[in-house]
Amino acid sequence: MLKDIVQVKSAGGYRLWLRFEDGVEGEIDVSQLVPFDGVFTELRDEAKFRQVRVDTEIGTIVWPGGADLDPDVLYSKITGRPIAFAE
Repeated sequence: MLKDIVQVKSAGGYRLWLRFEDGVEGEIDVSQLVPFDGVFTELRDEAKFRQVRVDTEIGTIVWPGGADLDPDVLYSKITGRPIAFAE
């Protein structure tokens, strides 16, 4: 199912607006997905959180410091469709 993310915008707080390569778009609250510890600790600072960008090589969103999120999980959360696993 892998759908690359092609655009991201901060939507205030820990919310992001995402657009995927197939045109699907929507907002997601990252604070509902990840605890802000480990690689995500520095993202507690909203200014650092807003430094999110799309990494076109891997097709997902990333932050300075190495944090990233699985685009399949984000796509599933936005569309409400379950993640399809290859057999």
